[in-house]
Amino acid sequence: MPKLKIIFAGTPQFAASALDALLKEHQVVAVLTQPDRPSGRGMQLSASPVKQLALQHGVPVLQPATLKTAEAQQEIAALDADVMVVAAYGLILPQAVLQLPRHGCLNIHASLLPRWRGAAPIQRAILAGDRETGITIMQMDEGLDTGDMLLRSACPITPNDTAQTLHDKLAEIGADSIVETLRLLQEQRLMPVKQDNAAACYAAKLLKSEAQIDWQQEARQIECAVRAYNPFPVCHASLNGVAIKIWQSALCQGQQGEPGTILAVDKHGITVACGKDALRLEVLQRPGGKAQPAVQFLQAMPVKVGDIFAAN
Repeated sequence: MPKLKIIFAGTPQFAASALDALLKEHQVVAVLTQPDRPSGRGMQLSASPVKQLALQHGVPVLQPATLKTAEAQQEIAALDADVMVVAAYGLILPQAVLQLPRHGCLNIHASLLPRWRGAAPIQRAILAGDRETGITIMQMDEGLDTGDMLLRSACPITPNDTAQTLHDKLAEIGADSIVETLRLLQEQRLMPVKQDNAAACYAAKLLKSEAQIDWQQEARQIECAVRAYNPFPVCHASLNGVAIKIWQSALCQGQQGEPGTILAVDKHGITVACGKDALRLEVLQRPGGKAQPAVQFLQAMPVKVGDIFAAN
């Protein structure tokens, strides 16, 4: 089959995985990505992963601040694309843009829609204790992740998955899924399915304040939060006036005490009482330091049974 002329719109590494797959299969005539942003300690302007990949392959890169202007829309229309593929782009696509490619705009969304529409589906799925998530390829409309579903691919959430590990799995599944969807499109075998709006739930954008540990919560919920907020914004609490980040933890059922109180300290971790059960903190980080296994953390910061963790 002839290669499709594709405009790709995306910004982070999740999107770059899909772009890489599409570059091998089709003609990517242009890439849309967010304007360069300051990053790192020096706050130097940095190109997005999608822009970096596009430039490596000689693909033209467009970085409009908005797609609502006539100028931006004319530039996209001039590309005469068959389809636009969108993945974690970060800008709203107005109806005028959605209608420009011959086959419209397809979105790679990191959940099994209609569950977890919105900005942070990976983290919200872990936080909710979901046992499964996945990728949905969706025909975009003006709503927030409300378009018809074209392809769904499930992915189990393991007890050890963090937002980072699940992100990496879904990025790979997303890349495979969009290639498969475009194959079905060319074969005229796509069968759009309406979403059940009554079953929808919203994956709100992450706030740093959410990652402050509330020891009154059940240990199981806090353990989910530690995984959901790794690598951002990272769960944290205060110990003896020092802000500590918690990167890895484990549930300790049956252990009880005043929430926030340290029940045990050993080479495996620091066990802290929660509203129900307890949590063993296994990888921790002090201000200005690196994330460390508990045995190394304890060498630098002595901790004893009876000490109390507080919210920052």
